[in-house]
Amino acid sequence: MLICMLPDRPITELFAQRGTLRSLEFFPPKDEAGVEALRQTAEALRRIGPDFVSVTYGAGGSTRERTAHVSDFLRRDFGFTVMPHLTCVGHSRAELETLADRINDGGFRNVMALRGDPPKGDPSFSQAPDGLRHASELVALIRARQPGICLGVGGYPEKHPEAPSAEADLANLRRKVDAGADFVTTQLFFDNGVYFRFVDRCRAAGIAVPIVPGIMPVLALKQIQRFTSMCGASLPQKLVRRLEAAGDQPDVLEAIGIDWALSQIRGLLERGAPGYHLYILNRARSALTLAAGLAA
Repeated sequence: MLICMLPDRPITELFAQRGTLRSLEFFPPKDEAGVEALRQTAEALRRIGPDFVSVTYGAGGSTRERTAHVSDFLRRDFGFTVMPHLTCVGHSRAELETLADRINDGGFRNVMALRGDPPKGDPSFSQAPDGLRHASELVALIRARQPGICLGVGGYPEKHPEAPSAEADLANLRRKVDAGADFVTTQLFFDNGVYFRFVDRCRAAGIAVPIVPGIMPVLALKQIQRFTSMCGASLPQKLVRRLEAAGDQPDVLEAIGIDWALSQIRGLLERGAPGYHLYILNRARSALTLAAGLAA
């Protein structure tokens, strides 16, 4: 028996209806064993009922087919509203138009539009032949091709590592919103003051769309130092000292990370953030523990 699924609801409608949104990010596994593990994670996370989930897109489009596969089964088998990522890297304009059509035809009504990271080993971004160079161009392409799709974009509270200045980075974000972006999800940060100052600067620059804070529960000091060095985020010394004191004890490190993220989320929501987006690294336990803590 063929089951016909209704298209997803645009996230803009969810903002209007529910106000505060909770979302999670998955990344496509490298092999079938990883896919099965991701299914188990998705099954566990279904109980907390995220408003939507996103699925990342590998550097250079390297996970394009797996992104599509994971997006399909998260939507079909688990009933999630899914926001696949799409990037400029390695694609011509015509290929991106085809991908936008395929996403829409699959019933997806939300896309995270990003410039994307260069393939591993490449020191900098290279524009594909007849491709796009900026996320703002990708937003404009999708908006023109599939006007019914809700578009999210990334924002950097502590500046994109490649931006020459915070002002230039903010101007770039404004171009993405002017091109048709519906909301912003931030890169990870660990000091709520960083987020609220960023929101104030965005509002002063005329960026009026929702700005969703991105939160990553820390699992290990070296791991988070690697992540922050890649994306330009800073680590508060108080958090670093707590992680250093935990040494090589994974359970203690995870408990510290969850406690810090829980405090962040509570503070963000108390001051009016429109929700939160969890970078969970395909692990269920942190998200489940956070949900339990927030429900208490």
